[in-house]
Amino acid sequence: MAKKKKIFVLDTSVLLHDHQCITHFGKQDVAIPITVLEELDNFKIGNDTKNFSAREIIRFIDKLSTNHSLQEWIPLAKNLGKFKVVLVSEPEGLNAETIYARGKNDHKIINTALFLKEQNPSIEVILVTKDINLRIKAKAIGINAEDYETGKVSSDDHEPASVCIIENVDSDQIRQIFTKGNIDENGILGKNKVANGYYILKNGKSSSLAVYNPQLDRIERIEKEFVYGIKPKNAEQAFAFNALMNEDIKLVALQGVAGTGKTLLALAASLEQHKKYEQIILARPIVPLSNKEIGFLPGDADDKIAPYMEPLWDNLKFIKSQFGENEKKRKTITALEESGKFVITPLAFIRGRSLSNIMFIVDEAQNLTPHEIKTIITRAGDGTKIVFTGDVNQIDTPYLDEHSNGLAYLMDRLKGQSLFAHV
Repeated sequence: MAKKKKIFVLDTSVLLHDHQCITHFGKQDVAIPITVLEELDNFKIGNDTKNFSAREIIRFIDKLSTNHSLQEWIPLAKNLGKFKVVLVSEPEGLNAETIYARGKNDHKIINTALFLKEQNPSIEVILVTKDINLRIKAKAIGINAEDYETGKVSSDDHEPASVCIIENVDSDQIRQIFTKGNIDENGILGKNKVANGYYILKNGKSSSLAVYNPQLDRIERIEKEFVYGIKPKNAEQAFAFNALMNEDIKLVALQGVAGTGKTLLALAASLEQHKKYEQIILARPIVPLSNKEIGFLPGDADDKIAPYMEPLWDNLKFIKSQFGENEKKRKTITALEESGKFVITPLAFIRGRSLSNIMFIVDEAQNLTPHEIKTIITRAGDGTKIVFTGDVNQIDTPYLDEHSNGLAYLMDRLKGQSLFAHV
């Protein structure tokens, strides 16, 4: 049975989230309101990811218009639908500007969908937007509105289990893990076997923390050990240290609620391994409060970013506090800071860099889009290790949720890869 013809009307938030989105709707037609072009014009200048996306989408539309008028339906490519920019004409029936308020861009975008619905009664018109409130307003006056699903993980799978408890393991096998330190897998993990997966092996009161090594196809014991003055308080923190200290694992995702030690563990592990890397970079995305840009804060660049970097300095101070004033490890931290080998920086400052022989820790990764996560990973050169930490349920950006953020996307797409571990 042939699929019903649809027209997808895209909001600015979708274009900024994924600058390739116009080509992700298969054989269905895609339209954008002229209002969206005006909004893109406001985003085209700057060095943030949304500015990059705005420039890319403007270039894409410009190429489409080379031999066409944008007021006509333009074929996108083979096996894709058509594209059009709609000069908003107020619909004859329901009018969002009359119902809500005049002059607001959101209401003009809804009117575009209403206009297309009137002009194409046999075709389903769907407004696609990352703006939840815009979706609600559209649905309230009869427009089908959806979130942009590309890059979203399924609701049941946005936080894949990284720690598995295996019951009724043979007591001799647990004893061998304790005495030898490892054991051949030989079906012990069954369907739960995953590359760099973490396990609690149990038999009655006996238990062991373990990791599956995909290179050697064996289960290896994990012990709770001090790492630069920090000792893990539970199994998950011990697993996190294992992933952070393992040279074969080049990409680590630490997901957990506030206060579980994600950033602290990553920082301690990086300091423990500082001789292996030319530089340690600890970065986090800047999400301004009350939608005010960082330029509103007083002072120079360092003064402006200081409030946002403070949580990272707090973790460093805590690690320093584990050692006395004259202890070698405390002096090492100070020396790393003074030499520029240890750097805390906003994430925006790494665009365009190639990161070789670097331990790169990205804090608050749940505030990144899947495209931003890809951009960061592709910066990695030889000898680099990248660590993402965050909580998918604690998102500060208005157009991301627990299923569409970059951290959830990373965990979903890379689970089971031999270079990746998630705790």
